[in-house]
Amino acid sequence: MSEGDKPSPDGLGEAAPPHYLGHRERARQRFLQLGEQHIEDYELLELILQIVIPRKDTKPLAKELIRAFGSFSGVFSATPQQLDEIKGLGLVSATNLKIIQAAAQRFARDRMVPDMPVLNSWSTLIDYCRAQMAFNDIEQFRILFLDKKNRLIADEVQQTGTVDHAPVYPREVIKRSLELSASALILVHNHPSGDPTPSSMDVEMTLRINDVARPLGITVHDHIIIGKAGHSSMKGLKLI
Repeated sequence: MSEGDKPSPDGLGEAAPPHYLGHRERARQRFLQLGEQHIEDYELLELILQIVIPRKDTKPLAKELIRAFGSFSGVFSATPQQLDEIKGLGLVSATNLKIIQAAAQRFARDRMVPDMPVLNSWSTLIDYCRAQMAFNDIEQFRILFLDKKNRLIADEVQQTGTVDHAPVYPREVIKRSLELSASALILVHNHPSGDPTPSSMDVEMTLRINDVARPLGITVHDHIIIGKAGHSSMKGLKLI
């Protein structure tokens, strides 16, 4: 009798396939039929984990990850070391999740078409900023440098800081703007606390940058603050 013909321990012939295989197929079919908008976060994460961990029931792990990190996006924003602490994942699988996150961020970036004015698609801009920053656990200050037609020249992280502060130096911002021959700027930073409400320091720093930029013919279009709970626009709030 060959290895593959050995009876199952219960003596009923071939061993039954793992119970989760049928569930996996049903989950995939549900995704195909309904689309990603109509499935729960844990269901989408479960499908992703099926790719990362091919021989395991991933539904309990998906639910545990979302419980541990608070949300679907929170899972992908966790560090590999934090993910590795979750029983059943491991560092290799955690790294694979970070690769998937990087692919999603690259996709969001590429939707910002270089030849199209950034201000023409506000929703795409916000989606991009949220994908990059919303769930970072330290504050990050980035600048979108634009040309005279408001097309993207560069997107650069200027400063990273602590959980509630990233030092920003207006003259460094303007120096880099001149190096890139930028005509306009969109300032963006995140609030790791989750609340996107601008602080008095945020407003003061924005006005200082604007005061230095204006005489040089550089327009500060907006300062967007990204948080887990949403975003705020200083221009929309009439703070600049």
